[in-house]
Amino acid sequence: MKSLDGRLAGRLSELRVERGWSLDELARRTDVSRSTLSRLERAEISPTAALLGSLCAAYGLTMSRLLAEVEAEPPQLVRAERQLVWRDEESGFTRRSVSPPHPGLRGEIVEGVLRPGADISYEGPPVPGIEQHIWVLDGALEVTAGGGVHEIRAGDCLRFRLWGASRFHCPGPVPVRYAVMVVLP
Repeated sequence: MKSLDGRLAGRLSELRVERGWSLDELARRTDVSRSTLSRLERAEISPTAALLGSLCAAYGLTMSRLLAEVEAEPPQLVRAERQLVWRDEESGFTRRSVSPPHPGLRGEIVEGVLRPGADISYEGPPVPGIEQHIWVLDGALEVTAGGGVHEIRAGDCLRFRLWGASRFHCPGPVPVRYAVMVVLP
């Protein structure tokens, strides 16, 4: 397990790369030397509060948000009894958070169950360009996304990046159980 300084160094490096900045560009934006930034990202030095403050300002993050992202490693094992289940009886949808979101991770796994005839529409994605892999475990699911309608049967997997509205429909005659792997851009 990485130390807090090691996780912080890794996250700072990720933030720079996510923005497409070189070390020289980050140095220009923070007025911190390139060599100090490089040593920091390799966990050779620990950041001071002032240095972290400069980096947070450049990345548009509060220090508490940055530290929350690296405070603790996400649990490797999520026991079934710790997976939150939410039911919408009116629409006939049950959602289990199999691998819940964590600030240190970009992906999650959700199990969905729709009763026959259930039809759920979403106006847009929570994050534009979010990647989804929908794997039907039992039954059949009709998914409308990206301007297309896809019928997915047990064992099939539909994958895409979501930019607009989507719709999940269980044509029946039995409930559909499926897993959605969500990956943030």
